[in-house]
Amino acid sequence: METLAMSEKERLRLEVMGRLRRGELKLSKAAELLSVSYRQVKRIWKRYGESRSAGLVHRLRGRPSNRLRSAADRERAVALYREKYSDFGPTLAAEHLASDDGLAVPVTTLRRWLKLAGLWQSRRKRSAHRRWRPRKEQPGELVQMDGSPHDWFEGRGPRASLMVMIDDATNRTHACLFPEETTAAAMVTFRSYAAKYGFPQAIYVDRDSIYETTREATTDEELRGSGPLTQFGRAMQELGVKLVLAYSPQAKGRVERRHGVFQDRLVKELRLLGISDLARANRYLEERFLPELNRRFVVPAKRSGDLHRRVPREVNLDLVLSYQEQRVVQSDWTIVWRNRWFQLTAANCKLSLVKRKITVCEQLDGTIRLLYRGRVASAALVPRAPAASASSRRQHIRGVVRVPPPRRRVPQGHLAPLRSLRSLRSARRPCGTDSQQGTFLMV
Repeated sequence: METLAMSEKERLRLEVMGRLRRGELKLSKAAELLSVSYRQVKRIWKRYGESRSAGLVHRLRGRPSNRLRSAADRERAVALYREKYSDFGPTLAAEHLASDDGLAVPVTTLRRWLKLAGLWQSRRKRSAHRRWRPRKEQPGELVQMDGSPHDWFEGRGPRASLMVMIDDATNRTHACLFPEETTAAAMVTFRSYAAKYGFPQAIYVDRDSIYETTREATTDEELRGSGPLTQFGRAMQELGVKLVLAYSPQAKGRVERRHGVFQDRLVKELRLLGISDLARANRYLEERFLPELNRRFVVPAKRSGDLHRRVPREVNLDLVLSYQEQRVVQSDWTIVWRNRWFQLTAANCKLSLVKRKITVCEQLDGTIRLLYRGRVASAALVPRAPAASASSRRQHIRGVVRVPPPRRRVPQGHLAPLRSLRSLRSARRPCGTDSQQGTFLMV
């Protein structure tokens, strides 16, 4: 049996093609789910019919792109832009590069080069005409997600934030109460939703710092061309869930209106039952309130079939839905993370980890794991930083600068006795010096 290595994108295509073969989808709907044109999905369907799963694997895998421009062209275009066209837009600069300098570069390619060089920024376009967006046709095609901070216990308990997920096609609602709307709260809510219904195709969220970041992209992110991601955005990318960012609260009006229902009905129900803590409130939500709410307000989808994807067995949600940061392994096989030192064990010697990047994963339950290329690396927490040697401590004394001692020459032909030469050095040595360590000056 042949084993195929497939990317997440290709696995998604395989799943859609399987549903297309079983008659659950049409070609037009498959093209929309895969974000390709109708003609392209026909080509994919044809290759799937000819070679099954092998036909979906990219034929250029492991080979350089046929359209890759050379590094010399890129450097020349950026240099000419800095020299002659610094106030030109990408379109006009591309025209002059082709006509005046004989360097034909597509506008989109030049724009990408200029963005990476920090010479161009996308400008905001005029606001477009807006209209009501119709519901999606099938469950799992789009799920809206948002948090609602509110005084849910009316002063009887602490303020809290209700994390709500609502299916765009059916209004089916899932919700959990948390002390605050945080990344951990979003991950826990998504995990509980996926355990019940599976992975949706896309999630519609606002532009909170949980879902969008304004930091600059790292070198690895620039090489991948993905841009900077938050912890939640990275997790969704690994799970193959598209993260759609809304430009206004009105754009995700379905979940915003659901907040109003919760703030009206849930608050009163909690008051009647005398519930004033998060644990009892979440248990009431799961067992009574949400089933009754979905029974009354869920609407039938326009088309049959569920687009939720089952959670694959090989996916470890504990590692994916976690806080992940990269650190470089030092020469002594240690890494430093949040003022804590981790010593990699001898079992990792075959991996040659020194001076390589390793991923530190802090799971939602506080467990810390170290990952290298998807494999868990064994390590032990060191209670304190490794002790420095005596020489390094002398060379890193705070406020002291080490200056080497001046050399004293003896005139040629005049060799002084060893005892007199030593006495001469000791007599001329200034206060606070060391004949072997040099002179120390306070700064």
